[in-house]
Amino acid sequence: MLKPLGFLLITSLGFSALAAETKTDKPRNVIFVLMDDLRYDGMGFLQEELETPNIDQLAQTGVYFPNAVVTSSLCSPSRATILTGMTARNHHIVDNNNSSEEGLIFFPKYMQDVGYKTGFFGKWHMGEDSDGPREGFDKWVSFAGQGSYFPKDGIPPHLLEQGMVNQLNVDGKHVDQQGYITDELTDYAMNWLKNDVKKDQPFFLYLSHKAVHSDAKPAKRHQGQYADTEFKLPDSAVVTEEDAKNKPMWVHNQRNSWHGTDFFYASDRTMEEYLKDYYATLSAVDESLGKLVQYLKDEGLYENTMVVFYSDNGFLIGDHGLIDKRNAYEGSVRVPLVISAPGLLPQGQTNEALVRNLDMAPTFLELAGAKKPAQFEGKSFLPVASGKVKQANWDEPDFVYEYYWEWSFPMTPTTFAIRRDNLKYIQYHGVWDIEELYDLEKDPEERHNLIRDPKYAEKLLPLRKALYASLRPADGSKPAVPFNARLAEGMNLRKRDGLKAAPFPDWWLVEPNRKDIFMGLFPDTPLKIEKQRKGEMYFPFMEKSSKEESTR
Repeated sequence: MLKPLGFLLITSLGFSALAAETKTDKPRNVIFVLMDDLRYDGMGFLQEELETPNIDQLAQTGVYFPNAVVTSSLCSPSRATILTGMTARNHHIVDNNNSSEEGLIFFPKYMQDVGYKTGFFGKWHMGEDSDGPREGFDKWVSFAGQGSYFPKDGIPPHLLEQGMVNQLNVDGKHVDQQGYITDELTDYAMNWLKNDVKKDQPFFLYLSHKAVHSDAKPAKRHQGQYADTEFKLPDSAVVTEEDAKNKPMWVHNQRNSWHGTDFFYASDRTMEEYLKDYYATLSAVDESLGKLVQYLKDEGLYENTMVVFYSDNGFLIGDHGLIDKRNAYEGSVRVPLVISAPGLLPQGQTNEALVRNLDMAPTFLELAGAKKPAQFEGKSFLPVASGKVKQANWDEPDFVYEYYWEWSFPMTPTTFAIRRDNLKYIQYHGVWDIEELYDLEKDPEERHNLIRDPKYAEKLLPLRKALYASLRPADGSKPAVPFNARLAEGMNLRKRDGLKAAPFPDWWLVEPNRKDIFMGLFPDTPLKIEKQRKGEMYFPFMEKSSKEESTR
């Protein structure tokens, strides 16, 4: 159940009058806490079932951004966008399969150049599975790939007998993982703050948690925390016949797959049961956040430190019969974002501005007083977050989304989308299927596909053109669809007696020898779509006749 915001004041006005006037000449410290796959509403102040007192406190002392999104909802591409300030089509880390980092510059390098001490702790998940230190960080603690929640997770029995456990890479040296990963990463981060960072030196701490990525495993102290809790799934998790008609065929087919509710990660587990572990796994992160903030207060650093709580992706919990992420639906692209910065940002406020992962690096560099490099594609949202610019005057960019088909999980097609104002348009590449168009103000759950509604036809073509133009690479060339080498068939398992493949849409089914067989190539207009809905023939010359009749 969604919890009333209570202490959060939702407003579309600027916050300059609410922000404290306290200023300092000292560069502001930053603690950036990055979650993995946390759903946008996965915080206690939004769901009364959840126990996240420290995240809630961060929101009370800072700003909540409900319109935070990611331009690619997949671990490696999204993390690369955060670190480089570039979109996937330009940084070329397009999936989770060993993409190269060659030629990329990570934004903490620019912060080092202006005097910041920088430390990275946690999941990196890029660069051909390497867990070694990266340029831009003075301190490095990471692990290969997804990492493991516990030291012995995934170790074969014969290697366990030999004493092998999972490894961490600490400044280029492999050491044994000692305990629960969230706690261990927090301890490394705290030790760095206490022992390596000088009191008069600004710091940037990048704490990149494995939690709450699948399969989520809570710390032992939190196991069973939500055993008696019944989590409610989105209304769209119950897919009606009408819902199915409005959605692409791939959505129907994915329901019976690794990323569908009918065959949940190829198991018979339900999402309702999984969420008990998913949110219990969040509790250790909440405790970690509390420790970090308390340290800042104890050391007199709190007033001069920005604390950011964010996630690399959203997470579908049954939305449209799907789980996980990758697609362009709201549950996948929206992420939690809460920021506290005493004296710079207001307290206990909600800011409706659109914030992309693409905008993180420019924001951190502006905060540090570093120059924005030419390759950055996003922009700092500090002006609108602080109230320097009112939301009504904020030049909000289109939200453009890209996901590239991944052979290892082939059930989600290459997806491109654009949101302009309240309209979201989605198209798919390389798959025979329909497009989607939603009015998010009227239909926030994306249940009514307007792609064939004549009333929206005149808005559709501009969105298609804007999306294509936005997807051009930085050199201005035509959009390309990059992909990595295929090593195997991929995760194609389906439940034997489960949901069968989707039928083609009704309006594609016609009798042979129609005279208007090229209708699909003619530009969409209200008249064309109306004719299609009625099963009537259409030719472009009818537009002129229709206009003449309307003027009589």
